[in-house]
Amino acid sequence: MTEVIETVWITMPDGARLAARLWLPDGARDTPVPCILEYIPYRRRDRTRMRDESMHPLFAEAGYASIRVDIRGYGDSDGLAEDEYSHQEMQDGHNVVQWIAEQDWCDGNVGMFGKSWGAYNAFQVASTRPPALKAIIPVMGTDDRWREDIHFYGGCLANDNFWWGTIMQLYNAMPPDPQIVGADRWLDMWRDRLNGAQFWPAMWLEHQTHDEMWRRGSICENYDDVQVPVYFFGGWADLFRDTPFRIAENLKGPVKVMMGPWAHLYPHEGIPAPRADFVGEAIRFWDHWLKGKDTGLMDEPPLRFFLQESVAPAGMHKARDGRWIEEASWPSPNVSDQTMWLNDGTLDAAPAAGEALSVCSPQTFGGAGGDMCSFAIPGDMAIDCRTDAGGALQFKGAPLEAPLDILGQPSLSLKLSADRPQGFVAALLVDEAPDGAQTLLARGFCNLTHRNGDMDPTPVTPGKEMAVTVPLYGTGCRVLPGHRIVVQIASAYWPILWPAPQPVTLTVTPGTSALHLPVRHDPPDAPAPRDLHEPAKRSGKRAITRVREGAMERSIHTDLTTGEVTHRFFLDGGVFGPVGDMRLDEIGTVLSDISDRRYVIHADDPLSARVSMQQKASFTRDDWVARIEAYAEQTATETEFHLLSRVKCWSGDELIFEREKTFAIPRNGM
Repeated sequence: MTEVIETVWITMPDGARLAARLWLPDGARDTPVPCILEYIPYRRRDRTRMRDESMHPLFAEAGYASIRVDIRGYGDSDGLAEDEYSHQEMQDGHNVVQWIAEQDWCDGNVGMFGKSWGAYNAFQVASTRPPALKAIIPVMGTDDRWREDIHFYGGCLANDNFWWGTIMQLYNAMPPDPQIVGADRWLDMWRDRLNGAQFWPAMWLEHQTHDEMWRRGSICENYDDVQVPVYFFGGWADLFRDTPFRIAENLKGPVKVMMGPWAHLYPHEGIPAPRADFVGEAIRFWDHWLKGKDTGLMDEPPLRFFLQESVAPAGMHKARDGRWIEEASWPSPNVSDQTMWLNDGTLDAAPAAGEALSVCSPQTFGGAGGDMCSFAIPGDMAIDCRTDAGGALQFKGAPLEAPLDILGQPSLSLKLSADRPQGFVAALLVDEAPDGAQTLLARGFCNLTHRNGDMDPTPVTPGKEMAVTVPLYGTGCRVLPGHRIVVQIASAYWPILWPAPQPVTLTVTPGTSALHLPVRHDPPDAPAPRDLHEPAKRSGKRAITRVREGAMERSIHTDLTTGEVTHRFFLDGGVFGPVGDMRLDEIGTVLSDISDRRYVIHADDPLSARVSMQQKASFTRDDWVARIEAYAEQTATETEFHLLSRVKCWSGDELIFEREKTFAIPRNGM
């Protein structure tokens, strides 16, 4: 039987204790075994408890110790959180690996895995080279915090910088559990956290160029730092679509990749389907690198991608048709560049001259775009791109006579001019069906003030033609016969990007710009990929009870009297869905989360942009009640960003903390 230890304390060299939950396989105390580590901030005691139990016990059943550690300043761990991926966090991670290796139940071999933040930490802790760390499994994370994170896309300010930062505003205000840290200590710990917390969206916005903040923790700065084997899992509906291609090309050690159709979920819970047996794949990987067993995994082609077939646009896809393909290396000899020229509204094999084409997109362009990162919540995937098409330049190819397989990172080579000193390009790659419906395949952005580099923004000379490259994010898809490839080019993309200070008109001369598609051709006589197992269904009732139903609203509202457009995402539940209030039956804690996110703008006024986030959270158990309310808002003038942060916390009915802060941050090419 598996031994489950609710709380294990890991003491750091400075005396701070990190809290962990540990699963030990039968006999591990007599015969040590390898250990699997997950190291993240999201509260192992409650917030990720059920998700943790879908994986860690199975690793233990397979003969591994498995440990879930809360980062310093989160859950029941001591200390304060400084920032995501801080030097302290990475050093603690390094020390945790070495602590694990020294325990009497561990044989000295450690593997590390995690999704999102946990993927970053797997990469970054590996780059510190703790001797005991033998292999890592990053799931949906990145090697490059500037190019592929929530903060900036193509050098443009992402509104996710605000949104996710406000999620962390709430997490940074959450208390430790008095049952774990002690009834006489938890309130002082909570107050220390609250007094020491920074408002991260403002802190991040102080860094609007590719400076040391973003280089810190980006393993692309020196791929040679990561020398352990890597198995990367990602999804085409997730945010991190380019990392698998870069690490496959640049990491020197063994690299495996599996890219499915999934949103920001573990593959065994993956939506859209088909799901994959992530736990089984992970165990095959660990068995090879931590136990020395020949599982056959490393003899298979290292790169596996799901090619999604054309589908009607929808804000949610429960499943995608397609097929798995494999590649032996990246760049792949099976993928070649196909150039399509942007002519007078058409995409063609050869350039053709024509009159200049101009567009000044309404600030509301992008409303069909969903989120950059889907959590598989209805409405967070892109809907029909025709909804926005009137606000963009469109270039359409001829109907395809045969299927077109695209695998990799498309790009646009553009020659254009702008009429303002500051602006950006938003580019969409679209699959248009015979009935005219338009499904998003990929998109990308280019801040024109960053055309000469991301360190020193250079104003645009109005009317002067520029040559810029717009990389689109990675994709794997099959466009069916009769469908068309379409490119849309716009000068706004709300609410995904913060707008330029003034409306911008972009001008493109036909026959001077081109789309580059990475087109894949099946190699002759290639064996069919092995079948992937569906994740096993676990027996037994989940130890969780819904005590109050949740609710959700995702809407776009236009005030026809003022012209103001509001995107609203109201969620009565956690980040992953409208679950309402849930009781964790094993520990008796009831969790509650409510968030109300709003993006407001007027079609002709970029300075009307406003984004806000109202959040409430509570922990309730017996006589313990801890409540948090947080509010944040961001607006801008032509020269400054203005942010507001407000936090209030109660222990029972007693208000124990209240703080409001405002920030004014100069715009620097954003």
